[in-house]
Amino acid sequence: MSKVLCDVYKSRKKDETYLYVSRQDGLSKVPDELKELFGQAELALTMILTADKTLARVDAERVLQQIDEQGYYLQMPPPRETYMLDLFCKRDNDD
Repeated sequence: MSKVLCDVYKSRKKDETYLYVSRQDGLSKVPDELKELFGQAELALTMILTADKTLARVDAERVLQQIDEQGYYLQMPPPRETYMLDLFCKRDNDD
């Protein structure tokens, strides 16, 4: 799969969580359990996805591979950095 017309949905239930699916299949190949955890899917964007496309947090080739193999790609939020949380807590306590 060299390119695909891709819909990207964001979760209203989970911050910074996205589902990439082919426009042709939509959410039909996403398991019901995942749909339930994901919550209401809101269309964020539609794009032509190619292996050389630059995406913010994920490798486009990996997204294409997952869409081809399982019908979707789930992008989870980045891990929270503990030291950053400490900085915010310290800042709030300094007042």
